[in-house]
Amino acid sequence: MMQNVHLAPEIDEDDLYSGYNDYNPTFDTEDLENDVAFQEAARTSHGRRPPVTAKIPGTSASRPLATGFGVGFCSVVFLMKRRYLPKTKLDGIARPMTAVHAAGYTKAAMRGSSFDPLGQARGPAPPLETKNFDSSEEKIRQLEKKVNELVEESCIANSCGDLKLALEKAKEAGRKERVLVRQREQMATPENINLDLTYSVLFNLASQYAANEMYAEALNTYQVIVKNKMFSNGGRLKVNMGNIYLKQRNYSKAIKFYRMALDQIPSVHKEMRIKIMQNIGVAFIKTGQYFDAISSFEHIMSMSPNLKAGFNLILCYFAVGNGEQMKKAFQKLIAVPLEVDYDDKYISPNDDPHTNLLMEAIKNDSLRQIERERKSMAEEYIMTAAKLIAPAIETSFAVGYDWCVEVVKASHYVELANDLEINKATTYLRQQDFNQALETLKMFEKKDSRVKSAAATNLSFLYYLEHELAQATNYADLAVNSDRYNPAALTNKGNTVFANGDYEKAAEFYKEALRNDSSCTEALYNLGLTYKKLNRIDEALDCFLKLHAVLRNSAQVLHQIANIYEIMEDPNQAMEWLLQLISIVPTDPHVLSKLGKLYDNEGDKSQAFHYYYESYRYFPSNIEVIEWLGAYYIDTQFCEKAIEYFERAALILPTQVKWQLMVASCYRRSGNYQKALEKYKVIHRKFPENVECLRFLVRLCTDMGLKEVQEYMTKLKKVEKLKEIREQRIKSGRDGSARSRREGNVAGDTNSGGTKGERLSVKLKAFPGTSEPYESSTSKEIDASYVDPLGPQAERPKTAARKRTEEDDFADEELGEDLLPE
Repeated sequence: MMQNVHLAPEIDEDDLYSGYNDYNPTFDTEDLENDVAFQEAARTSHGRRPPVTAKIPGTSASRPLATGFGVGFCSVVFLMKRRYLPKTKLDGIARPMTAVHAAGYTKAAMRGSSFDPLGQARGPAPPLETKNFDSSEEKIRQLEKKVNELVEESCIANSCGDLKLALEKAKEAGRKERVLVRQREQMATPENINLDLTYSVLFNLASQYAANEMYAEALNTYQVIVKNKMFSNGGRLKVNMGNIYLKQRNYSKAIKFYRMALDQIPSVHKEMRIKIMQNIGVAFIKTGQYFDAISSFEHIMSMSPNLKAGFNLILCYFAVGNGEQMKKAFQKLIAVPLEVDYDDKYISPNDDPHTNLLMEAIKNDSLRQIERERKSMAEEYIMTAAKLIAPAIETSFAVGYDWCVEVVKASHYVELANDLEINKATTYLRQQDFNQALETLKMFEKKDSRVKSAAATNLSFLYYLEHELAQATNYADLAVNSDRYNPAALTNKGNTVFANGDYEKAAEFYKEALRNDSSCTEALYNLGLTYKKLNRIDEALDCFLKLHAVLRNSAQVLHQIANIYEIMEDPNQAMEWLLQLISIVPTDPHVLSKLGKLYDNEGDKSQAFHYYYESYRYFPSNIEVIEWLGAYYIDTQFCEKAIEYFERAALILPTQVKWQLMVASCYRRSGNYQKALEKYKVIHRKFPENVECLRFLVRLCTDMGLKEVQEYMTKLKKVEKLKEIREQRIKSGRDGSARSRREGNVAGDTNSGGTKGERLSVKLKAFPGTSEPYESSTSKEIDASYVDPLGPQAERPKTAARKRTEEDDFADEELGEDLLPE
């Protein structure tokens, strides 16, 4: 029997396009109509015959109409051939078929009617069943939906910060859930029980109670969940109960619940177990059980190290004073992986604009911000730990700090080494060791520009505080030249120029610092002071008002604004800003006295007395306040109360005689002549050459008929004669040194008492009053006249000035019967 042999065509090796028309004869679909095996398979039940199509005039009956299917005919036929003729021979001999069962579709499918799997037509589909809203199942379903909505609204209100509304929604969800449970119990169908909904409602209610600091209610709700054995994961909520006990400072119970929660969490939940152990360690620290806390944190650092656990471990070792373990813990903290991509990732490797645009988009996205926060937190922990352990791990602070710097340099936190060095200099400043601080900062003069600028800025500030303006200026110039965009360096440069009196140039430096960093409050404050020096009051006020918008509770800013309004002669605004100031610093005596002075100038004596008295209460050594209060009581005829303030002034300034004379005058004015005489005698013993004291003694002794009057008159004559001799010597114009010395002696004898005393005397003499009652008893031989340091006595109101008439005006009038008593 001969077999069909297909000869391969000869391939021309020089023909580039040869072989492209060769194909496997299995894929030949052009002669399928003549393929006997295929046609037999198509006409039997093993295959699918094509649907009968209507004939169109002018077309062949074998040509079907075009349809809208996207698959081409050749592809369909090829698939059919591959399905039903998996191994057909080319010589026309058919092989045995498989898949003998038909699909079950009939021609009824083409008519659009429904059909069953056996091919029997059933007619159109029945309409959908209408929902019965009155059924109990539907009511339960709607109630479940309402409870879920209330829980969601409660969570949303909590996230928005409205804790009260969140709690109300959670309570309402709990009430509706209980109604739902009762309805389910009435149906008595176990498959309708929704434990997840009950769990979520109770858990949300407990969370809202805790957020509103209603801890007792929160614990009770958590207990309901924990004790219900139907909730498989309810035991984990003991962590939340432990957190509540920790907030209540019940640390023993907090540790107990944390450990109970730790026992119920499987080991596969590694991160959750680590966090619970960290809470246990913190609770141990709160109770002072540092060794138990160390064991918890050591386990965490061995299993899953993190920054908080490492820092807490350092704190525990510091508390127990173990220096070697502090070093090891610091090294573990340095080695904690941050899992942060560094800045190299955000540098474009080429100049592709699309890549550059993408890099700019992700440079400050939310993920990048999280990375920055994590990195800054790590740096803060490391810096704080280094400052804490440096004095404890070595014999001296400097050696310990150097060890920390070397460890940081060997890690991936190399950039922190320079910051640690600058921090070391700052620590020297706090320890008042300026020389070591200067030497440390001078080491940065040859380093990169950023570090050099920071070190030079600190050096400039140090020399400025020590009033070495030349050195401060040199380092300020170095800081500015190293980094022109450093606002602190520009501010220091402006300060040095300001100290030299060049206010215009200082203002330019402050403005440049603000252009580089608009949040530099120091530059803005100094700019306002500069404008005050330049008498540009409006611009200064504008600067301080801008600063007040940034620093709402800054006492310095409020004081400057009040002072500017006082310069602008607007006392009402000045008092308003000072009232805001004392709301921040209510115990500042100088602000209170300033406020009292403004009210005094406005004529409001009661308010002035209130603020002066408050100032005296906080600082009872202010002579101006004491002077005003004493004058106020003299003005209001309460001389007894003025004695307290003048005695306080005499204690503060014991070498000034005028305050003791005022005390004696207060005794005399209040009618207590015996105490006044005793006080004058004490003053005379301390100041035997005081003329005023002797004149008062002569007056009192004369009017009281005492024998000492002759003694005091003799002393008064000697003192007056000595005073005349001194005045003559002054007028004679002797040498300057003797003249100045004698002028000092004369000044000590007189009752001038300084500018404050003169001002008080003038103020007290201005009070209305009559002349002294002792003038009638003056001696002609001795000038015993005196000037009362309290001023003339105030005139008392006259009474009984009119003479009583012998008869009343209405004596002769007749009274009516209606006015007589019944």
